[in-house]
Amino acid sequence: MERIELQRGARRVIFLFGATVALAVFSDMYLRLPPAVGMMAGLSLLQFFTFYLYKTESRQASERAGRRRYPDEPDMSSDILGVRRFDIFEKVGRLEWDTLLFFYGAMMGIGGLGFIGYLDAVSAWLYGQHSATLANVLVGLSSAFVDNGTLMFAVLSMHPDIPEGQWLLVTLTLGVGGSLLAIGSAPGIALLGLTKGQYSFSSHLKWCPVIALGYFVAIGVHFLVNARYF
Repeated sequence: MERIELQRGARRVIFLFGATVALAVFSDMYLRLPPAVGMMAGLSLLQFFTFYLYKTESRQASERAGRRRYPDEPDMSSDILGVRRFDIFEKVGRLEWDTLLFFYGAMMGIGGLGFIGYLDAVSAWLYGQHSATLANVLVGLSSAFVDNGTLMFAVLSMHPDIPEGQWLLVTLTLGVGGSLLAIGSAPGIALLGLTKGQYSFSSHLKWCPVIALGYFVAIGVHFLVNARYF
């Protein structure tokens, strides 16, 4: 029977999240600027909205106290103020830096391999000596051991000459294959760092056979539904 209420401004924060993603895409596709420009612009908008919430929360708390549904309901305005005051920079400062550094190091490693020519050699062996379908399936399976975002960056850096259907396939295999093991996807790595033992590599491993089944079934469905793209 507990009454759960969203914090003030929650729906607008959700809208700003979507706007930030749109700004990142717009910056890259139309302004020819790095997507980080759009992401930082969205973060700035969120900080402006945070300032607005901070300046108006006293008035809002008074209105809430005046609209209490039950006469004997306790006045929680002071507690609400304490919970609802937040600072975006303080939230950013509490991020899991180990996780961020992991992705930064992975991207730097892929960039270095591409610079010295190893990615071209891997691309020639993977997509030159094997069919594109087999290559994409193998890339998807390898994403269980290496972050799928990093591998997608590697595939894009290889510039393989494959049809649109194969690009859709490698996106599918990397997305699903990264979930085979807990270390293969960004959410899994973040969850390992946040739960501190409640969610572990071994606890995720028991779901690996079911995920593998979904992996190959998804590939089959992709060939049935998107056959016109091959």
